[in-house]
Amino acid sequence: MSSINRTYHYSVLQAIITGALILATAVACDNAQKKEKEEEPYQPIDIITETMDFQLVDTIQSGWQTFRYHNKSYETHFFLLDKYPPGKTIVDGEKEVMPPFQEGMDRINEGKPEEAGAAFAKLPAWFSEIVFLGGSGLVSPGKTSVTTLKMEPGYYVLECYVKMQNGMFHSVMGMVKELIVTADSTDQSAPTADIGVTISGKEGIVINGAVKKGKKTFSVFFKDQMVHENFVGHDVNLAKLDEKADLSRLEEWMDWSNPNGLITPAPEGVTFLGGVNDMPAGHTGYFTADLSPGNYVLISEVPNTSEKNMLITFTVTD
Repeated sequence: MSSINRTYHYSVLQAIITGALILATAVACDNAQKKEKEEEPYQPIDIITETMDFQLVDTIQSGWQTFRYHNKSYETHFFLLDKYPPGKTIVDGEKEVMPPFQEGMDRINEGKPEEAGAAFAKLPAWFSEIVFLGGSGLVSPGKTSVTTLKMEPGYYVLECYVKMQNGMFHSVMGMVKELIVTADSTDQSAPTADIGVTISGKEGIVINGAVKKGKKTFSVFFKDQMVHENFVGHDVNLAKLDEKADLSRLEEWMDWSNPNGLITPAPEGVTFLGGVNDMPAGHTGYFTADLSPGNYVLISEVPNTSEKNMLITFTVTD
């Protein structure tokens, strides 16, 4: 073989070996990236409140999502997920929804129920198209709630309408945040519940099974849904009670349309630990709480909870 041919074959062989090494390296890197992606643990959605705000990402995937709500403020809050109808945004809500509610609340506080009704009548027709798809229950200052919900794609607004001492809704003070939920879904499944809770307008709140101490996950099944006297649907809120707790005061406080309701300060002796906010009939949401021994209550944010069996107390023992 001539020196030219030897040089040619050597160059070809070298090129083949180099190409094979490059290909092998690329495949190895691709596999490593896939494995890393597969092994990457699911990260819950963190929501932080420091004043009258919701700090969280702007976009999340649809499917099962877990929300950790850190209330770092000095007031009781919650977050409710409002799914807006197509073409409507947070700007429309601030212009057309919040003002009638605040005006109506102001007239209630003044003892003018007829004028309050006239104010609520100013709500736009599209307000009835908003779908409330859950959120946390009430959360006391310094506490963190954990809520898991199955998110549908769409445009959402988070809101909190607890009231300040002067009667102003937190939402009017800026406690709203838009959130986009994409069609791309997570691969998460619903959590496994330790305790089952069912809520309905006919039967109220029903706890299925014993509640024991420790970190427990509650499932909340909305057997039905209805609009109560204060324009909202029923939900489930968990609170721990100490010796200063007054259940009659708590029941009154849970109705935002009462001048003394859902307003700062929260009732003495009550520590709110989250729950599952208003959801449509047939939906199930989950919340997790670490239960120490003591007295607790599950209560809905509607008027006359005792009459509706939506105020249920229970005791956790050692």
